[in-house]
Amino acid sequence: MLDVWVAGVGMTRIGRRSESLRDLMAEAAHAALRDAGLERPDAIVVATMNPEEFVGDGNFASHVATHMGLAETPSLRIETATASGAAAFYAGFAEVAAGLRRAVLVVGGEKMTHLDTPRVSELIGRSIDPYERSYGATMPALAGLITRALMARAAVSPRELAHVAVKNHANALRNPDAHFQRAITVDEVLDSRMVADPLRLLHCCPISDGAAAVVLTADRAAVRVAGIGQGTDTLAVRHRDTLTSFRASRAAASAAFAMAGFGPERVALAELHDAFAPFELMSLEDLGLVPAGKAGRATLDGETMLDGRLPVNSSGGLKARGHPLAATGLAQIVECVWQLTGRAEGRQVEARVALAQSIGGLATNNWVTLLETP
Repeated sequence: MLDVWVAGVGMTRIGRRSESLRDLMAEAAHAALRDAGLERPDAIVVATMNPEEFVGDGNFASHVATHMGLAETPSLRIETATASGAAAFYAGFAEVAAGLRRAVLVVGGEKMTHLDTPRVSELIGRSIDPYERSYGATMPALAGLITRALMARAAVSPRELAHVAVKNHANALRNPDAHFQRAITVDEVLDSRMVADPLRLLHCCPISDGAAAVVLTADRAAVRVAGIGQGTDTLAVRHRDTLTSFRASRAAASAAFAMAGFGPERVALAELHDAFAPFELMSLEDLGLVPAGKAGRATLDGETMLDGRLPVNSSGGLKARGHPLAATGLAQIVECVWQLTGRAEGRQVEARVALAQSIGGLATNNWVTLLETP
């Protein structure tokens, strides 16, 4: 297997955008190509979760390639729900690692803010089990059920959950590409509108538009893909062994660390999938970054802040940077690359190994990617 390197990255500002999805994806893609010093890749991998419903367009790999002026470049589309960007990164990685391509452009994006919130929630909710959905389950409802189980186990407290959101909003203030550019307090989180008991509005990520892109190459560059892993679980939450840990995250981390040849003790920076605040705490433990039962305490003690032992979601995370679905897994990698190469102005930390974790659906198809500077 060949070494795979990140030659260039790019992303749009995330938030409520007036541009079309294809324009946003072209903006991110061309930024990544410029960063890589590359005019045309050998192949393109496109990630979108549901453009047929969100924007009314299909055959989106060809659609985007043509719009970017790269119609003659082979392209394909990858989808694993909210982890589509990370899955597309894996597909591009595999093409380069296998020696099939020398340079692959991976680009992901979503545009949703032009639709009403109930419609967006319904479309996202299609990624959960149909039987559970028929009884009224939604993504926030199932996340609330998981959070209630965590609290019943005394694994997290309301203040620990609130501090995740507060920290990530503080980080987003330093990120000019983030959806939210305002600080919040613990009291604001605890007083915000209830969404799915015990989750409140400020525990939850927003609906966002945006795109992100990465150029992967077999030629040596500043950042190497040290390891990548996929983990899966049953679609139905009711069939799982536990509610308070995600098997898919544990399996993805195990595979990624095995490929890298080192363990979580070397990770100095992490971008975690905090679509709901408790998911960040669960992921810290599932990935072995914090001992079991200690994630909440570590957050309160400041270990995951920018100046802490292990900065988490320096970008602001899904909670505050925003969550344009298929762009998110790639936006996490863009942030890691910026951090590893000293380009995260205003929020820079010292790191040589970074981890990105992306959750697909309600943790049915998860990914962990490890990046390092040699």
